Amino acid sequence: MEEETMQEQTILEKLDDKVSQVIQQCDSLKEENEMMRNELLTLKAERELKDAEIERLSEENTMKDLEIEEIVSKIENILG
Repeated sequence: MEEETMQEQTILEKLDDKVSQVIQQCDSLKEENEMMRNELLTLKAERELKDAEIERLSEENTMKDLEIEEIVSKIENILG
């Protein structure tokens, strides 16, 4: 009877160890998930800033092209 009780205790100890491992892995995955979520938010914010900068530069290029066209037009008018 005593041997059976010791065996049960050993099995309970093993089960407790396994449950502890699962909990530890779960906590670790939660931390990793939170870090990835934060990184994703940072990358999204950086992308939005870059998209805005690209849009600004594109508009600036369009304005420069219009200015060049005006200059070419003036030169053509002067040269006849």
